[in-house]
Amino acid sequence: MRIAVSVETNQGLDSLVAHHFGRCPFFALVDVEGDEIQSATIIENPFYAAHQPGQVPGFIHQQQANVMLSGGMGGRAIQFFDQYGIEAATGASGTVGEAVTSYLEGKIAGASSCAESEAHGHGDEHHHGHGHGHGY
Repeated sequence: MRIAVSVETNQGLDSLVAHHFGRCPFFALVDVEGDEIQSATIIENPFYAAHQPGQVPGFIHQQQANVMLSGGMGGRAIQFFDQYGIEAATGASGTVGEAVTSYLEGKIAGASSCAESEAHGHGDEHHHGHGHGHGY
Protein backbone atom coordinates (compact mmCIF):
# COMPACT_ATOMS: atom_id res chain seq x y z
CA MET A 1 0.00 0.00 0.00
CA ARG A 2 1.23 3.49 -0.77
CA ILE A 3 0.26 6.37 1.49
CA ALA A 4 0.74 9.96 0.35
CA VAL A 5 1.16 12.60 3.07
CA SER A 6 1.14 16.38 2.64
CA VAL A 7 4.32 17.73 4.25
CA GLU A 8 6.05 21.03 4.98
CA THR A 9 9.66 19.83 4.94
CA ASN A 10 11.89 17.43 3.03
CA GLN A 11 13.13 15.21 5.87
CA GLY A 12 11.86 11.75 5.01
CA LEU A 13 9.80 10.19 7.81
CA ASP A 14 10.68 13.16 10.04
CA SER A 15 9.01 15.66 7.68
CA LEU A 16 6.26 17.66 9.35
CA VAL A 17 2.70 17.05 8.19
CA ALA A 18 1.14 20.05 6.44
CA HIS A 19 -2.26 21.26 7.62
CA HIS A 20 -3.65 21.98 4.17
CA PHE A 21 -3.03 19.32 1.60
CA GLY A 22 -3.08 21.49 -1.55
CA ARG A 23 -0.79 24.22 -0.26
CA CYS A 24 2.15 22.13 0.89
CA PRO A 25 5.58 22.30 -0.78
CA PHE A 26 6.16 18.53 -0.65
CA PHE A 27 4.41 15.17 -0.51
CA ALA A 28 5.79 12.10 1.18
CA LEU A 29 5.07 8.79 -0.52
CA VAL A 30 5.27 6.05 2.07
CA ASP A 31 5.22 2.41 1.04
CA VAL A 32 3.74 0.12 3.66
CA GLU A 33 3.75 -3.66 3.84
CA GLY A 34 1.27 -4.96 6.41
CA ASP A 35 1.79 -2.57 9.30
CA GLU A 36 5.44 -1.81 8.62
CA ILE A 37 6.81 1.22 6.80
CA GLN A 38 9.15 0.02 4.03
CA SER A 39 10.28 3.29 2.50
CA ALA A 40 9.49 6.98 2.26
CA THR A 41 10.14 9.21 -0.73
CA ILE A 42 9.70 12.98 -0.66
CA ILE A 43 8.54 14.62 -3.89
CA GLU A 44 7.87 18.26 -4.69
CA ASN A 45 4.30 19.48 -5.10
CA PRO A 46 4.28 20.77 -8.70
CA PHE A 47 1.15 22.81 -7.95
CA TYR A 48 2.51 24.47 -4.80
CA ALA A 49 2.42 28.01 -6.23
CA ALA A 50 -1.08 27.76 -7.67
CA HIS A 51 -3.40 24.87 -8.24
CA GLN A 52 -6.78 24.30 -9.81
CA PRO A 53 -9.29 22.00 -8.06
CA GLY A 54 -8.58 18.41 -8.95
CA GLN A 55 -4.97 18.85 -10.07
CA VAL A 56 -3.38 17.67 -6.84
CA PRO A 57 -5.67 14.62 -6.47
CA GLY A 58 -4.82 13.74 -10.08
CA PHE A 59 -1.12 14.09 -9.34
CA ILE A 60 -1.40 11.91 -6.23
CA HIS A 61 -3.28 9.35 -8.33
CA GLN A 62 -0.38 9.33 -10.82
CA GLN A 63 1.94 8.43 -7.94
CA GLN A 64 -0.12 5.24 -7.42
CA ALA A 65 -1.09 6.27 -3.91
CA ASN A 66 -3.95 4.42 -2.19
CA VAL A 67 -4.37 6.83 0.73
CA MET A 68 -3.93 10.59 1.17
CA LEU A 69 -3.15 11.77 4.70
CA SER A 70 -3.36 15.44 5.57
CA GLY A 71 -4.16 17.79 8.41
CA GLY A 72 -7.25 18.95 6.57
CA MET A 73 -8.84 19.36 3.18
CA GLY A 74 -12.03 20.72 1.73
CA GLY A 75 -15.02 18.72 0.61
CA ARG A 76 -14.27 19.19 -3.09
CA ALA A 77 -10.81 17.70 -2.73
CA ILE A 78 -12.27 14.74 -0.85
CA GLN A 79 -14.73 14.18 -3.71
CA PHE A 80 -11.88 14.21 -6.25
CA PHE A 81 -9.98 11.62 -4.22
CA ASP A 82 -13.15 9.53 -4.00
CA GLN A 83 -13.41 9.56 -7.78
CA TYR A 84 -9.87 8.21 -8.05
CA GLY A 85 -10.57 5.54 -5.45
CA ILE A 86 -8.05 7.09 -3.07
CA GLU A 87 -8.95 7.15 0.62
CA ALA A 88 -8.60 10.67 1.97
CA ALA A 89 -7.92 10.86 5.70
CA THR A 90 -7.66 14.09 7.64
CA GLY A 91 -6.54 14.86 11.17
CA ALA A 92 -2.92 13.87 10.58
CA SER A 93 -0.29 15.73 12.57
CA GLY A 94 3.28 15.45 13.80
CA THR A 95 5.80 13.78 11.53
CA VAL A 96 5.16 11.55 8.54
CA GLY A 97 6.24 8.52 10.57
CA GLU A 98 3.83 9.40 13.38
CA ALA A 99 0.95 10.16 11.02
CA VAL A 100 1.35 6.94 9.04
CA THR A 101 1.66 4.90 12.25
CA SER A 102 -1.52 6.54 13.61
CA TYR A 103 -3.30 5.71 10.35
CA LEU A 104 -2.12 2.09 10.44
CA GLU A 105 -3.31 1.82 14.05
CA GLY A 106 -6.74 3.09 12.99
CA LYS A 107 -6.48 6.38 14.87
CA ILE A 108 -6.89 8.41 11.68
CA ALA A 109 -9.69 7.24 9.43
CA GLY A 110 -11.69 8.94 6.77
CA ALA A 111 -11.88 12.58 5.89
CA SER A 112 -13.98 14.41 8.43
CA SER A 113 -14.67 17.53 6.46
CA CYS A 114 -17.80 19.12 7.92
CA ALA A 115 -18.17 20.94 4.62
CA GLU A 116 -18.55 17.63 2.83
CA SER A 117 -21.41 16.49 5.07
CA GLU A 118 -23.19 19.79 4.48
CA ALA A 119 -22.68 19.52 0.72
CA HIS A 120 -24.33 16.12 0.76
CA GLY A 121 -27.20 17.45 2.83
CA HIS A 122 -26.84 14.89 5.60
CA GLY A 123 -27.95 17.51 8.10
CA ASP A 124 -25.84 15.86 10.76
CA GLU A 125 -26.19 17.04 14.29
CA HIS A 126 -22.53 17.60 15.12
CA HIS A 127 -21.93 21.27 14.46
CA HIS A 128 -18.37 22.12 15.25
CA GLY A 129 -18.89 25.83 14.77
CA HIS A 130 -15.91 26.34 12.48
CA GLY A 131 -17.57 26.73 9.12
CA HIS A 132 -16.04 24.86 6.25
CA GLY A 133 -13.26 22.78 7.71
CA HIS A 134 -10.59 25.51 7.68
CA GLY A 135 -10.99 26.62 11.26
CA TYR A 136 -7.50 25.67 12.41
